[in-house]
Amino acid sequence: MKKKVLSALLTTAMLASMLVGCGSSNDAPAAASSEAAPAASTEAAASTEVAAEPAAEEGKVLNIYAWNEEFKSRLIAHYPGYEEVDGTTGKIGDVTVKWNITPSNDNAYQNNLDANLLKQADAAADDKIDMFLIEADYALKYVDTDYTMPIADLGITDADLANQYQYTKDIVTDSKGVLKGVSWQGCPGVLIYSRDVAKEVLGSDDPAEVQKAVADWDTFTATAETMKKAGYFMTSSANDTYRVYSNNVSGKWVQDGKIVVDDNIMKWVEDSKKMVDAKETNTYDLWSDDWSKGFYPDGKVFCYFGPAWFVDFSMAADTDGSIANAGKWGATEGPQGFFWGGTWVCAAQGTDNASLVKDIILKMTTDTDIMTDIVKDDNDFVNNVPAMEAMAADTSYASKVLGGQNPLAMYCAGAEKIDLSNLSAYDQGCNESFQNAMKNYFEGKTDLDGALDLFYKAVEEKYPELTH
Repeated sequence: MKKKVLSALLTTAMLASMLVGCGSSNDAPAAASSEAAPAASTEAAASTEVAAEPAAEEGKVLNIYAWNEEFKSRLIAHYPGYEEVDGTTGKIGDVTVKWNITPSNDNAYQNNLDANLLKQADAAADDKIDMFLIEADYALKYVDTDYTMPIADLGITDADLANQYQYTKDIVTDSKGVLKGVSWQGCPGVLIYSRDVAKEVLGSDDPAEVQKAVADWDTFTATAETMKKAGYFMTSSANDTYRVYSNNVSGKWVQDGKIVVDDNIMKWVEDSKKMVDAKETNTYDLWSDDWSKGFYPDGKVFCYFGPAWFVDFSMAADTDGSIANAGKWGATEGPQGFFWGGTWVCAAQGTDNASLVKDIILKMTTDTDIMTDIVKDDNDFVNNVPAMEAMAADTSYASKVLGGQNPLAMYCAGAEKIDLSNLSAYDQGCNESFQNAMKNYFEGKTDLDGALDLFYKAVEEKYPELTH
């Protein structure tokens, strides 16, 4: 009976879903590519959850499901004793590590993961999923089923996780307060600006001086006018600012079964429409070729918004001629704090490698020395408060992309302020549908009421239980 209930839960989620973080947080398109399903209800979660029983004997194959190479690269570089065999295989002692990596495009990763989770109970020992990765935008889809193993059942305690940022735990805590995943990274965001443009138009590329020109949204839009007169776009797309506005709403997308558009979301519409009409920004989709032109001087874009992974992995830092390659971006706080993306490690219920999964999670997400090495070697912002505070104060640490700047103090301050009280299982579907609908309004294909109608229709089609 339990298996049938579980299958129904995840099958419902599969049918309702389409996506993120975060991107992977480092595979940028994944951060905004598919669509989350509403989490199972508290009652449903309660009816399916069982206590994990440690395996009597550890398995010989560790199967890890992911959508890109990010976690794999971290494990290869930082987990003691990991040996790389080939592109999809590794060794940890006498255990073979098998990587099942499916890109997130068209929801392929979630579809593949879902199909295999549904087979988990009957799978042969060597085929069982042991660990899988999820993003913030669809975390609740998996967290509120017992396909994710409670972290406590691995023997990992609250004390073990005491140094992690609280918001990274909140995202993967189920409806009964049970922690179901752990992340090695945090993803607070900043405003990333062209130093050359700042010097030319604002008279300084100093972060404190640039912050004065982007301190709040009204100041930001006023600066956009100044940038336009000087021949620059303020942002590459109206979509660049969306996540900053949407992270600072006063209420949830869905309240008492009704879709509610927050005032801060409507301010994004108002500000963006003015900027698009004034040709101070465009309507490009994130990750499109047109949107990416701003990574180069000829793109004439002043700023983007993003966390550490965006700075180092998504702005063409390895490409000759890019602004990042020349080390000519800078970072400042921007109008409002926000976060974007992130990757969480989940232990799959039924794993026959619980001890190894526990050790990987502890070393890769709680070991301060390993965390510090990840910052130094990979320029990642890690989920360890002491490590990040030490690196923020380290005058020898510098970001090449940011022209030698150490932005970590800004990231640390942002991570402490992240508020997830308005997070809901409908966020991904609502956010994506809203941006898609408003693009029609920004481009003059419909008026605001028409765009809102398109949005409501799209969301109610995805989630028939909702009204507006």
